[in-house]
Amino acid sequence: MLDAEGASTAAFITAANPRSGLRGGWENEIANTALLNVMTGAGYRCFEGEGRAPDRSWIERSALVVGISREEAEKAGRAFDQNAIVFVERGKAPELVVLD
Repeated sequence: MLDAEGASTAAFITAANPRSGLRGGWENEIANTALLNVMTGAGYRCFEGEGRAPDRSWIERSALVVGISREEAEKAGRAFDQNAIVFVERGKAPELVVLD
């Protein structure tokens, strides 16, 4: 996918359930729409996705943000009060980045 998009990096980011605190569905939808608007407004191509438990007992909408630097991805995760993001760099294993 990175090759197809002409990018070397991407990040999987959500705006749902900040700091692991459960929020209502509509609140998460509004937050994820804001995340997509911010990322596309900054010029990034985004693909909607979801994080979920294997048994589907927990599902969170997310976005794969293509071409974003690690620094900008961490900034976005922090701006939406997330505990972590997943950063991808061509040729390397995806990395769970814990945000402080």
